[in-house]
Amino acid sequence: MTPAIDLRYPTGKFHREENLTESRRREMIRVIADTPRKLREAVQGLSEEQLNTPYRPGGWTVKQVIHHVADSHINAYCRFKLTLTEDKPTIKPYEESRWAELNDSQQTPIDVSLTLLEALHTRWVNLLQAMSEADFKRLLVHPESGEQPLERMLGLYAWHGPHHIAHITSLRERMGW
Repeated sequence: MTPAIDLRYPTGKFHREENLTESRRREMIRVIADTPRKLREAVQGLSEEQLNTPYRPGGWTVKQVIHHVADSHINAYCRFKLTLTEDKPTIKPYEESRWAELNDSQQTPIDVSLTLLEALHTRWVNLLQAMSEADFKRLLVHPESGEQPLERMLGLYAWHGPHHIAHITSLRERMGW
């Protein structure tokens, strides 16, 4: 008997990697570069009713997931830039579940966030590709989890996009969409 898949973590929970090789960083950057296209493909052809369907019981709707990825990746991009230009900046966490309840996450057409992600990821990937090994070792301070090197943040966001894409694709699979 196969174990039940945790609908919250269809790709598994994030596992941080330390001391990334250049090859592994390039692979993660490629994943980040591909995220907007794969996210757009994941929602292609969905109706408004389907977009307003939660990906799991008690979870966000597909529309909220799309807007969340945009919100999250905007914050990530800013965190990278802050860390590259300041000495150990303290970042500001945000209440992502409360952001998902705001009107823009409920009412804005998803194409707005998908287009935003395409532009944002172009800039972000250009930044990531220009970073040196020393840049990836630079630290930010998260008020809840302490000092974090940018290479850990790279790993987190290389996981984050596919994690949410899988929320949508696994819902589509379960619903036969």
